[in-house]
Amino acid sequence: MTTDAGEMSLTVDELAARAGVTVRTVRFYGSKGLLPPPVIGPRRVGRYGARHLARLALIEELQRQGMTLAAIERYLGQLPSDLSAYDLAIHRAVVASWAPDSVETLSRAELDRRAGRVLADEEVERLAAAGVLVTGDAGDTEGTGGAEDGFRVDTGLLRLGLELLDVPLSQGTVLAAREVLMEHSRAAARELARLFRGEVAERDTRDVRDLSAHIHPLVVQALLTTFQRSLREELSELLSGEGPSGG
Repeated sequence: MTTDAGEMSLTVDELAARAGVTVRTVRFYGSKGLLPPPVIGPRRVGRYGARHLARLALIEELQRQGMTLAAIERYLGQLPSDLSAYDLAIHRAVVASWAPDSVETLSRAELDRRAGRVLADEEVERLAAAGVLVTGDAGDTEGTGGAEDGFRVDTGLLRLGLELLDVPLSQGTVLAAREVLMEHSRAAARELARLFRGEVAERDTRDVRDLSAHIHPLVVQALLTTFQRSLREELSELLSGEGPSGG
């Protein structure tokens, strides 16, 4: 649920459902200091917000990377305590960029459990259209609501896809945005590969691997940072009523 001011306000049960974890897990993370304490509301009921949900998503991503609980504690301990849900989502995006491609076959019940709620057939179809999942039998995205053999789910995209279901944008806009991102990210990758190709042409295979291991995080961080700043500028102009840059 949300408050009158539009701020997310969840009970511990609602938070656990939205995050796809158990209430016991939420309380355990809280006891370890991985989650900030809830705001105590009327009748002494703890209320959780978007920052708690984003922090749980980051913890989930760190676990997918194989980090131990102690390592996750150290990682989160280095982050400013007042990071917004948006900033936490950026951190999660950086972490997720290192996750290997992971496709799992999930039953409808398991898909609902990961989503934290029972998904409507229309929502499953939107996830299929966005490339998050396909039916487990033939990869046909039609009729996904009644798939008997489960769904082949890109688990790296699942959380993003579920979050997009709550964004008040049309399916056409979401799909068009996906195409724009894919087109330009591939173009950027090709150009960067072209620039680096001359640097590695005379090196042996081991040196190339070492160079790639160093370049990858730097390029990901640079792309994310520059895109984040550019998007913030464009959205600021949009919200302020100004036209596009140079328009």
